[in-house]
Amino acid sequence: MPSSVMTKTVSDPVQLIYAGGTFGSYGRPLAPLSAEVFLPTLQQLLAEQDPIHYLPQISWLDNALIKDSSQLTPSDFTHFYQLLLSAYRQGDRRFVLITGTDTLSYLGAFLAEAFAGSDICVIVTGSMRPLLDSEQVHSYTIDTHSDAWDNLTDSLKLAAAGESGVKIGFGGESWPAQTVQKIHSHDLMAFTGHSRAAYPANSYSKNLPDSRRQHWLDDQQEALGCIDAQAKQVRIHALYCLPNDVQVLTDQLQALLSQPPCGIILLGFGAGNVPYSAALAESLEQAYHKGHMVVCASQSPFGGVSDSYAAGSWQYDHHVIAGGRLTIPAIYARLLWLLLRYDSPARRRQRWLNNVSQTGTSIKKR
Repeated sequence: MPSSVMTKTVSDPVQLIYAGGTFGSYGRPLAPLSAEVFLPTLQQLLAEQDPIHYLPQISWLDNALIKDSSQLTPSDFTHFYQLLLSAYRQGDRRFVLITGTDTLSYLGAFLAEAFAGSDICVIVTGSMRPLLDSEQVHSYTIDTHSDAWDNLTDSLKLAAAGESGVKIGFGGESWPAQTVQKIHSHDLMAFTGHSRAAYPANSYSKNLPDSRRQHWLDDQQEALGCIDAQAKQVRIHALYCLPNDVQVLTDQLQALLSQPPCGIILLGFGAGNVPYSAALAESLEQAYHKGHMVVCASQSPFGGVSDSYAAGSWQYDHHVIAGGRLTIPAIYARLLWLLLRYDSPARRRQRWLNNVSQTGTSIKKR
C-alpha cells in the first residue's frame, strides 16, 4: 500500500461508531432503538449543535454489529478490532466507539492490547442513562438529565486531539483503557481508572513513520485468519476464591484441565492470597503442562497482587502468572488477545511476561 494513504491529519473527520447499549435506548420500558432510527436522530442532533461547542467534523463508520454489551463474545470483540483495523489501514486515525457499559472496560482493554505498537487514537464511551428523553413521545430530544451527551461530546473532543492510544472517556474524565473498571452499577460516575506514567501509555507510538506503520499493519493482516478461527473457540474462565474447603477450588480447576489450552483467572483474596493444598498445587502444575495460562488477580478493586504474604506467594512456584496491578477486565483482555494472536502456549506466556517486565509489576519465581 502506498505510504500516501496514511497521511490523513487532525483536520480530517473523527470516525464515530455506534455499537448499541443504554446510550441508544428509548421508551418505557427502555429498549434499544434500531440503528435505522437512532443513527439519523443522533446525526441530526449533532448537526444542530452551535459551532461554539467546537465539536470536530464527524464521519460515520458503518457497523453491522449493534447489540447489548452484556451479550458480546470474543468474536464480537474481534469484529470491532477488524472494523477499526480496516479504517486505520485506509488512513483514519481517530475514532469514537459508543458501546454499552456492561463490558465497556473489557472491550476497551482488548482494543488497547490489539492496537499496541500503532499510533491509532480510539476513545470508547457510553452512558448510564439514554441520550433521548423517553418522556417526549412526539419527538426525539436530548434528555438533559442524562450523561450521554456530555460523554459523547467530551469523547469527540478527546479524539480530535489525536493522542495515540485507546482510552475510555466517561463522566468528564478519561483514562488509558487497561486501567479502567466499572465501580458502580447505576451512578453516573460509574467508572474509574488512572493515568500513571509508563505502561500502558508507552504501548503506542506518538510519531510512527509510514514504513513502521505499514510493517505493523502487514503483521496484523497476516494474523487475521488465525484470529477469526480462534475467536470461535477461545475460552477464558474465572475461579473465584471463597471461604470454602480448598478442594472446591481444586475440583473447579481440575474440571478445566481436559479442555484445549485456555485462560484462567484465579481471583484471590486481598493481595492475591489463595488457599494452599498439595492437590491444588499439583493441579496448577498440570494446568501449566497442558498449556493453560493461569493468572492471579485480586478480588479487591485496587492495589493488585503481590508476593508479600506466604498465603499467596506459593502459587507462583507452580507457574501461576501474577496479574500485577492490572484490572480484571485488563487481564481478561490480555489473555484473550494472546490466545487469539499466538499459536502456542510458550509464545503466549513469553509475550505476557515480556509485557509485564516492562511495567515493573512482575513477581519473580522463587
